[in-house]
Amino acid sequence: MDREQEYVDRTYRSLHRAGDLHYFNIRFKQSDLAIGVDQASYSDSLLLLCQDALLRLWRQLEDYIRLQPEFLSALVPIKLLPEAPESARKMAAAAFKAEVGPMAAVAGTFAQAMGEILSSRCREYVIENGGDIYMHTLRPRNVAVFAGPSPFSCKIGLKIYPQEGPLSICTSSGTVGPSLSFGQADAVVIKAGDAALADAVATGAANRVQNENDLLKAIDYVKNISGVAGILAVKNDKMAAWGAIELGPLSGEEKNLPRLMADK
Repeated sequence: MDREQEYVDRTYRSLHRAGDLHYFNIRFKQSDLAIGVDQASYSDSLLLLCQDALLRLWRQLEDYIRLQPEFLSALVPIKLLPEAPESARKMAAAAFKAEVGPMAAVAGTFAQAMGEILSSRCREYVIENGGDIYMHTLRPRNVAVFAGPSPFSCKIGLKIYPQEGPLSICTSSGTVGPSLSFGQADAVVIKAGDAALADAVATGAANRVQNENDLLKAIDYVKNISGVAGILAVKNDKMAAWGAIELGPLSGEEKNLPRLMADK
């Protein structure tokens, strides 16, 4: 199975689940969420709660898109109508900061919405939504980076510490996954407290990378956006990083910790 098919089939999820968490999946429309929570907090009612929340998020967003179809297709920031739901407002606000269309922030926005629901019910949680992660952890973890054809793919990880959370880690790629990108980055990873912002900025940064010489363009772009904690940009055998990015090699048990997949 090639790496593109691995992404589409989500088979990577069987390889990266942390042994101390209980995982379950929920799907609706374009959302395919893998959710891990501490063992003691899981229940069937928690799964149903998340399913209902995802359904509600999509219905609210689709109702709004019917009022403003431009929200779905815009590739640049747009002004919203007064009827916009909270999720659309968060997406639009992130899009203005990142200078991209609002749908660039949908996966991160939904991941954080799910995390906010779980925050009062679980001691730990990791939500992965098509490559975008929102998490709260009580112990250090190592989030592996999948960067398509790059030799760094699945060999390096971002160190995440409890005091950083809740935290979003979002990635964008022009060489992996089905989503629209105007760049050719193998992976651009953004750390931020706000998942909508991390998602949108990952898209904006990845759009600026066509080859190895453009990695610093992505760094310079991110430096001017408040709320971003750090960036890692990868193209072929080159990488560049800025901000709160601590990298380490993956080996042994570390490969069983959460993996970040590039999706757009």
